Amino acid sequence: MTTSIFDMLKERGYVAQCTNEDEVRKLFDNEKVTFYIGFDPTADSLHVGHFLGLMVMSHLQKAGHRPICLVGGGTGTVGDPSGRTDMRKMLTDEDIEHNCNCFKKQMARFIDFSDDKALLVNNGDWLRKLNYIELLRDVGPHFTVNRMLAAECYKNRMEKGLTFLEFNYMIMQSYDFLELHRRYNLKMERGGDDQWSNIIGGVELTRRKTGDAVYGLTFTLLTKSDGKKMGKTAGGALWLDKEKTPVYDFYQYWRNVDDADVEKCLALLTFLPMEEVKRLGSLEGSQINEAKKVLAYEVTKLVHGEEEALKAKEAAEAVFGGAGASENMPTIELTAETANGKLLDVLIAGQVFASKGEGRRLIQQNGLSLNDEKVTDADYVLSDKDFTDGAAIVKKGKKKFYRLVK
Repeated sequence: MTTSIFDMLKERGYVAQCTNEDEVRKLFDNEKVTFYIGFDPTADSLHVGHFLGLMVMSHLQKAGHRPICLVGGGTGTVGDPSGRTDMRKMLTDEDIEHNCNCFKKQMARFIDFSDDKALLVNNGDWLRKLNYIELLRDVGPHFTVNRMLAAECYKNRMEKGLTFLEFNYMIMQSYDFLELHRRYNLKMERGGDDQWSNIIGGVELTRRKTGDAVYGLTFTLLTKSDGKKMGKTAGGALWLDKEKTPVYDFYQYWRNVDDADVEKCLALLTFLPMEEVKRLGSLEGSQINEAKKVLAYEVTKLVHGEEEALKAKEAAEAVFGGAGASENMPTIELTAETANGKLLDVLIAGQVFASKGEGRRLIQQNGLSLNDEKVTDADYVLSDKDFTDGAAIVKKGKKKFYRLVK
């Protein structure tokens, strides 16, 4: 018996909330469903939170459904207030266009856009052309202020003062649903669970304006077992662009997840069969490290390709297996001058530390090593004796390694 794609998504943990579960299951079983997920271009790279949405799209596309990746050339001018206590930075039109183009390249790694199997659409194509008075008359009567203010997406911003600019975000996202339904016979919006209020807005607006049956479905947010968002590092977000998060650091993030999060991450972020996911997730003690290696390799392979994943894996094994330096480790190249300069200055320039204060604190806590020797002097100056065959190894904390090369 073939498992319904909806049941498969539930088993893997992708389904959080749904407008009508029975109808959605029937829809997926009986039709080729066009659905969309929106991506606002707030940076020039997607991050691991977006990756979860791309995995949902990929699963549904493999089952014969059609994704629309909607980049927010229009909504990005306002900024989504969901889950925020502060107002988002205002982006210029040039920033938005650049970021949208970066997104397109990254999405093509996960979604097949050939022969209209998926569409890449920019909501700036319609939102930027709207006439304000016409929009108010067309859409305004379908939204009550009372209900909008009760929406989860506005709660945190209400404490500091929700701007009228941000208040419009729900209307813009809802209008996207209506426009996509009219243009492409869209039946469903998917998004993270923090988007539930906005998605419901789009479903209800489209039903009222067209009388058609449309649906909303949210997926679980990528959180740790303690409830905190996953994908945050000391340097910020975990980016899919290797220029922003090096492949080795990306691999090591997944290699070091908490034991309690391994099975969830394997289910959500890999295509491994659920039998294997459950087997790996049930490992205990030191054996769970084998599951973490599989997780790190599989996720890195999906995001960066098999060759880069193998390099990261080999680099990690070289370090943790005691083999020492690996050329696949994150590398900081030194000039003749910096090779005889202060170690802390080199590490700040190489973005190992954000500031001297951060570096000094770690040294005081015995958290920095050079070639397996603890660094106790924050003003330590490098010399030729620190380099073997032109390379030295820095260890930051327990699990981060960097290669200094002359």
